[in-house]
Amino acid sequence: MALGGGTFTTQNKKLPGAYINFVSAKNASATLSDRGIAAMAFTLDWGVDDKVFEVTADDFKKNSLKLFGYDYSHDKMKGLRDLFLNIRTLYAYKLNSAGAIASNDFATALCSGIRGNALKIVIQKNVDDTTLYDVSTYLDTVKIETQTVKTASELKANDFVEFKKEATLAVTAAKPLTGGTNGSEVTSANHQSFLNKIESYSCNAIGVVSEDVAINKLYSEFVKRLRNDYGIKCQSVTWHNAADFEGNINVKNETTDDGFNKAAICYWVTGIIAGCEVNKSNTNKLYNGEFLPKVDFTQAELETCIDQGEFVLHQVSSDVRVLLDINSLVSLTDELGEVFQDNQTIRVNDTIANSVAILFNTKYLGVVPNDQSGRISLWSDIVKIFNDLATIRAIENFAADDISVDQGNSKKSVVVNSGYNVINAFNKLYMTTTVA
Repeated sequence: MALGGGTFTTQNKKLPGAYINFVSAKNASATLSDRGIAAMAFTLDWGVDDKVFEVTADDFKKNSLKLFGYDYSHDKMKGLRDLFLNIRTLYAYKLNSAGAIASNDFATALCSGIRGNALKIVIQKNVDDTTLYDVSTYLDTVKIETQTVKTASELKANDFVEFKKEATLAVTAAKPLTGGTNGSEVTSANHQSFLNKIESYSCNAIGVVSEDVAINKLYSEFVKRLRNDYGIKCQSVTWHNAADFEGNINVKNETTDDGFNKAAICYWVTGIIAGCEVNKSNTNKLYNGEFLPKVDFTQAELETCIDQGEFVLHQVSSDVRVLLDINSLVSLTDELGEVFQDNQTIRVNDTIANSVAILFNTKYLGVVPNDQSGRISLWSDIVKIFNDLATIRAIENFAADDISVDQGNSKKSVVVNSGYNVINAFNKLYMTTTVA
């Protein structure tokens, strides 16, 4: 994060950037930033080490084998399939980066992990020219490619292996690569390495699939620091983690699938939190994931979930649906009122913060003079952002004079004040019927 950002108490910041506060309205006492971007770290059998890599929804469908070592339809890709149901881009990271790399006499796997042991090299004489060899790479029974060469020095690396140039080619039925391992058990230190790297990326949700209390807390505390200290507006999706914070989703449900983490429902929840549009809500959203969550709650238990800031899926006839699109905030104040418990409010706030920060940092910072004309220009651009939100029915009753742009405490600073009403989706219907 090169530029300054975050919240402010007084106008005393040193770094240039956009500092933005959101507070509740007191009761009686340019372009919009895109959504659909998630970040997540995984224990993988294959994949690049020590690096955040970007995967689009199209990449995942077409190149899952290359990226993760398994076909899109493989059972080990179930969590990622649930995640990509609602996002367009994933910033992925391999947690277990200390594994061994598989190899044989002819090639070395490009990535560490046990999936490298499923690679095989098949060498045959070329049928048209017996001085040449056809060298094929297989993953399980899937042929990756075939190269026709005279010597190993002519072989070029493919998506899975790098060939040993000094090897002597000879007819080989199927020579497997061996020695690949996934490394030691993943710890909180591996998760911290991911969080350190993801800090410079912009996303809408950072999810974790873990039953470990400390690891879940690590993620919510990380996002709290991003939001409050650096102005990076995203939400964490954690499991059984009562963080009491509007930037954290506290997922209640357990999954019952054999061989998978109890917190695996967080794949799907991370997707819907990241992918939900600014003018939409996840309340009553139909669950269409592949995992089997426990949803046998009584009405009283569901009410308790709401009181405790738990994001829960429940049974509605034959369907499974989201009860309420809420976050883990439960301790309300004058500044953080009930409206901040609703994730739709947080999405609107985050979209405004991100859009205004991008606008200021790219168009105005260090470029436009801080005089009356410059401030009017900034005011006009911010008004456009709010008008765009009103057009898509994310906010209502907005008027241009709800925005003011004034010089700050120094000649280099500018202060923006704004007010708006968030439109939330229907949650409750109260109806009285008179019968004659």
